[in-house]
Amino acid sequence: MTAILSIIFAALAAGSLVYCILTMVAARNYLRVPPVRRASLEPVSILKPLYGSDEGLEDNLRSFFQQDYPNFEILMTVRGENDLEALTAQRVMREFPGVSARLIVTGDSPRPNGKVYSLQQMMAHAKHDILLMADSDIRVTPEMTRVLAAEMDNRGVALVTCPYRAIPGNTLWSRMEAVGMNTEFLGGVLVARLLDGMNFALGCTLAVRREALESIGGLAALQDYLAEDFMMGKLVAKNGGCVVLSSYVIEHRIGGQSFWANFRHRLRWARSTRRSRPLGYVGQVFTNPVPLALLMLAFTPEWWPFAALIGAFRAAVAFVVAGKVLVDPLTAREWYLIPLQDIASFITWAWGFFGNKIEWRGRRHTVLANGMFEAEVRNEFQIGRVAPEASGGGSGRRTREAGTAASRG
Repeated sequence: MTAILSIIFAALAAGSLVYCILTMVAARNYLRVPPVRRASLEPVSILKPLYGSDEGLEDNLRSFFQQDYPNFEILMTVRGENDLEALTAQRVMREFPGVSARLIVTGDSPRPNGKVYSLQQMMAHAKHDILLMADSDIRVTPEMTRVLAAEMDNRGVALVTCPYRAIPGNTLWSRMEAVGMNTEFLGGVLVARLLDGMNFALGCTLAVRREALESIGGLAALQDYLAEDFMMGKLVAKNGGCVVLSSYVIEHRIGGQSFWANFRHRLRWARSTRRSRPLGYVGQVFTNPVPLALLMLAFTPEWWPFAALIGAFRAAVAFVVAGKVLVDPLTAREWYLIPLQDIASFITWAWGFFGNKIEWRGRRHTVLANGMFEAEVRNEFQIGRVAPEASGGGSGRRTREAGTAASRG
């Protein structure tokens, strides 16, 4: 039995080494694409669903009001007019009276995915053909809209999705997750782009043409999916639209989380990915080289040179992906967190094979086999699932189903 396990873990470790090499090739392929220089000035509608008072929300919103672009509008949604995020949005709007902006009060969502419901409300009021959707925990520089509009101006481009550099809060767990997002997660995105092309999207920030969205059934086609961003890119690509990974890197301010909050978030991500893309989820075993090398050493200690080689390639991947693609100072400064993050990611991945219950915005949900999800209701009389028509979900942050399987909430 020991010999069999030695062979299995050695084979998995070898697979992770191949994956590391593939990731570096994919990163080089992405970096070789020249930035689009065309100066498109097509009008843009920026849609920002707000839910909860994210860390640094006011500065995040301010960065969108400071766009160096001649013709754009900003639409924002909140649940209630007296919510903290509503007051923050109103304060920023008063600071920039020259920017066309509107705050829409939606009330509770009648659908499981409250973010999609909020986007629907904004889309009904949006004036322009290019819809730039960005989460509330995103911070950008003034040239962001100009870059995305220029990339949208290329013939046949229907959707542009942005890679992101995670900026953590003050907790160890958020710093570990940020290092993972800036190395492991983005590495998976780049590998998927290399092997299959961009047939998915990352929902932190993306720009889509209205006609491309309407051609897949509009936002209504996405409202029961947990990973609406991933599905939007998948359906647009399936419908013949070109999806592009932008040259512009946004900042994703993930904030600080306690250990248990971070673990629940990771488990939600894992279980929803497994239900959405079961084969891709199995393939994620190769994306954490350090745990596989350690498991191999546990059965065959004499193979330590091979384990050291794997560790060196994992470090090289971090250097290329975080250092060259994202220009991430966090990974360069706290590189020692990479092995801990790989182990935490591997444990969560293994745990994700069991169960289909998740917690999102304080509510329990059941993730279905097709990637859709349903909210559960609990009171003193009954415990059961709520049909999508009756449940009220939170807007939340986008999930990362498109990541290493190719999604953070």
